[in-house]
Amino acid sequence: MSDQILRAMSTDGFVKAVAINSKSIVERARTIHDTTPTATAALGRVLSACAMLGNMQKIENGSVTLQIKGGGPLGTILAVSDAVGNVRGYVQNPHITLLEKYAGKLDVGAAVGTDGMLTVIRDLQMKEPYVGSVELVSGEIGDDVTAYLVQSEQCPSACGLGVLVDTDHSVRVAGGFILQLLPGAPDSVIDKLEAGIAAAGSVTAMLDAGLSLQELLTRVTGGMELEFFEPTEVEYRCYCSRERVEAALISLGREELTEIAAEGKDTRIGCQFCDTEYSFTPDDVRTILARL
Repeated sequence: MSDQILRAMSTDGFVKAVAINSKSIVERARTIHDTTPTATAALGRVLSACAMLGNMQKIENGSVTLQIKGGGPLGTILAVSDAVGNVRGYVQNPHITLLEKYAGKLDVGAAVGTDGMLTVIRDLQMKEPYVGSVELVSGEIGDDVTAYLVQSEQCPSACGLGVLVDTDHSVRVAGGFILQLLPGAPDSVIDKLEAGIAAAGSVTAMLDAGLSLQELLTRVTGGMELEFFEPTEVEYRCYCSRERVEAALISLGREELTEIAAEGKDTRIGCQFCDTEYSFTPDDVRTILARL
């Protein structure tokens, strides 16, 4: 089954909700970056959150970048989503050793760290992108995305994320949800959401039990009556191309390109988001130089 994002609105108009099943996205990222279980869980949560934020943006050709620098052993974690929710990403140190809170429970917070920032860059197809940052709360990603939405975008929200890594290190389940209160929501709606989230349990437990995204959102909203929209299929998608890599080479400048061509060796450049590698012969570099 393909990965999907499902959006919903409460029939009373007070709650906006979105959920994602991102197992294939996170497994693809794990394969590309050869991540260890703790890195898989952290990167998977960031990818899931970023995909939902991108899908919620509703700006054609826009994008959302989610970056986390927490000072932990994982280093920088970064994901980029298009306006549909197709997403790509990487983690700076994908091969860190296993970190567990206790047997069977990965310690994502310790791996990410809490001495740093979560930054969201929204490309709204205007002159300058919107950039918002907040200090990390727990490094568990879900709490930190919630803090960002509340503090930077002044939108009362709740975000839950989860990645369950199997014994063979593959991704067993992955996904998450974001709930947002709309203006005018009474205290009774807030109480119902808080009770629903507390009673629902973890995202991984719900997905591993086979709950659909509709069932997941119904559970975390405490059984609230929801209107569901058509689900959107999403995937791990990289937009790299030889033309973009050429542009990166050009940015090195004439002097450095001349030195590269003079070395007489092929230049190989790998994409940081996917497993594609681009090769440029000395003649290719000279052709680029001739066009400058």
